[in-house]
Amino acid sequence: MKGISLFASAGIGETFFEECGVDIIVANELIEKRANLYKAISPKTKVICGDITNKEIFNSIIESAGGKIDFLLASPPCQGMSIAGKNRCEDTMANDERNYLITYVIKAINKLSPSYILIENVPSLFKLKLNYKGDFRTVLEILEYEYGDKYLIEHKILDSSDYGVPQTRLRAIIKMNIYGTKWDWPAIEPNKKTVRDAIGHLPSLESGEKSNIKWHFARKHNTNHITWMKNTPTGKSAFSNEVYFPQKEDGTRIKGYESSYRRIKWDEPAPTITIRNDAISSQRNVHPGRLLPNGLYSDARVLTPLELMILNSLPEDWNIPDDTPEILIRQCIGESIPPLMLKKIIRGIHNE
Repeated sequence: MKGISLFASAGIGETFFEECGVDIIVANELIEKRANLYKAISPKTKVICGDITNKEIFNSIIESAGGKIDFLLASPPCQGMSIAGKNRCEDTMANDERNYLITYVIKAINKLSPSYILIENVPSLFKLKLNYKGDFRTVLEILEYEYGDKYLIEHKILDSSDYGVPQTRLRAIIKMNIYGTKWDWPAIEPNKKTVRDAIGHLPSLESGEKSNIKWHFARKHNTNHITWMKNTPTGKSAFSNEVYFPQKEDGTRIKGYESSYRRIKWDEPAPTITIRNDAISSQRNVHPGRLLPNGLYSDARVLTPLELMILNSLPEDWNIPDDTPEILIRQCIGESIPPLMLKKIIRGIHNE
């Protein structure tokens, strides 16, 4: 099946598409460094970097697709959406449908008539409404309005940890297939893969240390952060420490939530990887650690790039250039849909 990918970032979600018989021939991404990483990972795909709302960029995407395609993947950002019930007049964007990136997905569908369409985003996608053709409609209502007579349109919120991914990540999934075709939802798997299953084999590292394993190196952290986390058990937050809690220079407690300065757990799927997975102070980013003979805990650091890759269901030998910036890897993983989850959704297509 020939396909296109819109709002593609670095194309992480598409890692296993070739195994599923999907050939992404054209991808579009706004941010140059992410588009360049996509090109490096998938050199056979034509990557068009630029704003899809620009007429020339949009036309270039359509022309490069070469006519009708089989599959369209879109992950449109939520900018421009307003929640129904708020003062709609105050949201000037809500009065101009050109600001809504979902409309460019609709334009692409109209131009290319794909047999299968997958739109994915954060769960709040289903609650947001747009001012579309004279009325406030949800994205699902817009799609039913435009395509209800042509496509079977189904939607669910799926958790990646139900599909073999060692990470809990909720995604809103809309799948559309032309009437007469068949596309099944993936079956939920009974046993969840844990952090221990996924990365328990990797050697411990402390702040600033490197291993001889590619991409398995530890970020260098603030000395205070290291002390606080060395005194924090697996699955706990440093805010629970009686002595070594997050504090200012004068010793007063830093105010915060127990989701911060928190170690993840070994025997559960990892919590959702966020875009700020480089910071100990961000949400649930710290390695689980191992109890040491001196009563402290090892691995007082955030997860390494390799640990993040594995927890996002990427292969350990993921083919990215050796000079890819660490922060770019972290950001792209933090905003991606886990590729194993997407693979299992695509595998439900009966392409006969």
